[in-house]
Amino acid sequence: MLIERAYGHLPDSDEFDRSRWPWTVPCVRQLLDTDGLRFTAPVTFLVGENGSGKSTLVEALAEAYGLDSYGGSAGYKYASSRTPSPLGRVVRFDATTEGRRMVRGPRVRRKGFFLRAETALEALRSEEAGKGLSVRVDHVSHGEGFLAAFRDKFHQRGLYVLDEPESALSFTSCLELVGILAQLGRTGAQVVCATHSPLLTALPGAEIVEVGEHGMRTVEWKDLAIVDHWRRYLADPNAYLRHIAG
Repeated sequence: MLIERAYGHLPDSDEFDRSRWPWTVPCVRQLLDTDGLRFTAPVTFLVGENGSGKSTLVEALAEAYGLDSYGGSAGYKYASSRTPSPLGRVVRFDATTEGRRMVRGPRVRRKGFFLRAETALEALRSEEAGKGLSVRVDHVSHGEGFLAAFRDKFHQRGLYVLDEPESALSFTSCLELVGILAQLGRTGAQVVCATHSPLLTALPGAEIVEVGEHGMRTVEWKDLAIVDHWRRYLADPNAYLRHIAG
């Protein structure tokens, strides 16, 4: 474990108007107005509906750690990097001794990776041109590019932040990612992943945080809404589709 708690406080400034996004998002308000978000397992999944704020959270956590907001490996500054988000600028960490060395030390000391869904392919091209991947990103499918990053980059003790990595992966590729995340957790790395996937969130020993109008709360896999919906849909698709395609 590297990060034990994420929290933050808004400066008294017009730039941080609490009546505007992202400060109005329930999970962001909870992060700033309460004890924050505590991490109790090497792998943490953030789960919630579209618009719940989970991607906003993981991006801010990546930025606060020092990962480039554009995505890619820790320790590198990309020419196309984006300005850190307002939330990323106010998030702070309670970290372990090893985590503090990475967060507070020079950029080259940080280890980890940020897979940001919107910019993943461009970031992977930068990885290819920089340290190199085992495949040419432009010569393989979207999912194969993701898998190359997971296989080649996810092997050091560090912080790995993922935003919906399942979006490009098949069922069997998701299973491979589960194995990679499990191995990272066993070797002392830490993973924070925003996802809609009941397959990924079933990883044994992972902590699952459900994000929504309530803010954030820890839940069991079997109690997740996405798990219930997938079970019902696969058992009887027409129970859903008759209201949509009928």
